[in-house]
Amino acid sequence: MRFGKIEYLNLLPFDVFIKKYPAPAHFKAFLEMRKSYPSRLNKDFLYRRIDAGFISSIAGYESVRKRRASCAGIVAKGAVWSVLALPKAQKDDYQSASSNALAKILGISGEILIGDRALKYKLNGGVGIDLGEKWWEKHHLGFSFGRLCFNQYAMFYRNLALSFVRKRVKIPYYILQARGRESQIASKDILRYLAHIHYRVGKKEEIALRRFYAQMRLKGIKKPMRF
Repeated sequence: MRFGKIEYLNLLPFDVFIKKYPAPAHFKAFLEMRKSYPSRLNKDFLYRRIDAGFISSIAGYESVRKRRASCAGIVAKGAVWSVLALPKAQKDDYQSASSNALAKILGISGEILIGDRALKYKLNGGVGIDLGEKWWEKHHLGFSFGRLCFNQYAMFYRNLALSFVRKRVKIPYYILQARGRESQIASKDILRYLAHIHYRVGKKEEIALRRFYAQMRLKGIKKPMRF
């Protein structure tokens, strides 16, 4: 059971949840070994170097089609704070294919910045267009930037995802402090940021993803592939 983990603050509640979840020891051991940014995990997932993980929505297209996507994701209903288009020359972010595609679909140009780097930039007063907010203004639907998808062990991952989205996770103070030191983002700002994110992919989020995939096809945006 090889699970790949995005090493961003947006999955801090999942990090806390999974520590207590009754999973096999080898699952938790691998979890600490395979941490990276979204586009790297996309490649690991497509090449089956990992069995599951929170995969960028653009790379999860085949998983959705084959019913190998769970009810858990990384969802923003409006401003997300960590996916920005900066007022600079056009430049994709190498860490996220979904965010790059979303900017093109929304007709937004600029330098795309995601994750904790984008969050820190915003909190420090940086100017940029929030792609989650722009998607909401256009569709009034939350956007799933990632989705817990799996290649095998379907029942295990479906149950894990369902347990996660049903549980209200409280982040211990010492973990907040530690992640704050690592990211150089204050604990109170981490909590403010996490208030913009939820993790259940329901019917409305499914509709949003179908619209995203349809726009990808119309604009000829290619999804990540193994070959």
